[in-house]
Amino acid sequence: MSGRVLVGVKRVIDYAVKIRVKPDNSSVVTDGVKHSMNPFCEIAVEEAVKMKEKKLIKEVVAVSCGPQQAQETIRTALAMGADRGIHVEVTGKDYETLGPLQISKIMAALAKKEEAQLIILGKQAIDDDCNQTGQMTAALLDWPQGTFASEVSLEGDKIKVVREVDGGLETIKINVPAVITADLRLNTPRYATLPNIMKAKKKKIANMKPADLGVDITSRLEVLRVDEPPQRQAGVKVETVEDLVSKLKEAGLV
Repeated sequence: MSGRVLVGVKRVIDYAVKIRVKPDNSSVVTDGVKHSMNPFCEIAVEEAVKMKEKKLIKEVVAVSCGPQQAQETIRTALAMGADRGIHVEVTGKDYETLGPLQISKIMAALAKKEEAQLIILGKQAIDDDCNQTGQMTAALLDWPQGTFASEVSLEGDKIKVVREVDGGLETIKINVPAVITADLRLNTPRYATLPNIMKAKKKKIANMKPADLGVDITSRLEVLRVDEPPQRQAGVKVETVEDLVSKLKEAGLV
């Protein structure tokens, strides 16, 4: 394979930030909050760049959907080694309701437009934990998929993928074009060096809207409210089994 790879990069609230729910329970607080690239997307970018360094592919294109700030995430991917970026601008209410199905439609349309041979995505985003975009994109394109990948290697016109499953590891071979989703142990993403950050500023980012791709991003889901998890009550230490049984009886648990 010596083609083009699309890599999805999502802008999310940084993993180290404590999430706060808005007073009206409509969503979480995002204003004035540090954002960064989704960690699983970083792994996807690293894998694509490694493939290019091995001369297995010719171009890495980073794609992000969202408001103007999403270009910062694309610049990070460019500094890591991606060749160019595509920013699909989605703002306002459309951005608030943007979900895996809408992103999958955009990625599928871009794959056809860019004549990509491979799409690499993070297995999930740390904000919604949906784990759906890769699978939906493959379904829309009718491409084979290798999800939860912990090892990827190209073998002629096929891709060997070692998948992390509940019972251990599963090894599959799939034809290209294909969709791969990156799991945590696939690689360790590189840090963007200062020279590469400077070079990234000169790399091109194409700007478009979903309508330019013929994609309808109307959502069929409605978020009724968002609540923080209930706080756990403090535990009680007991000295003996008899004390434990007594406490459980008092609580009506036995």
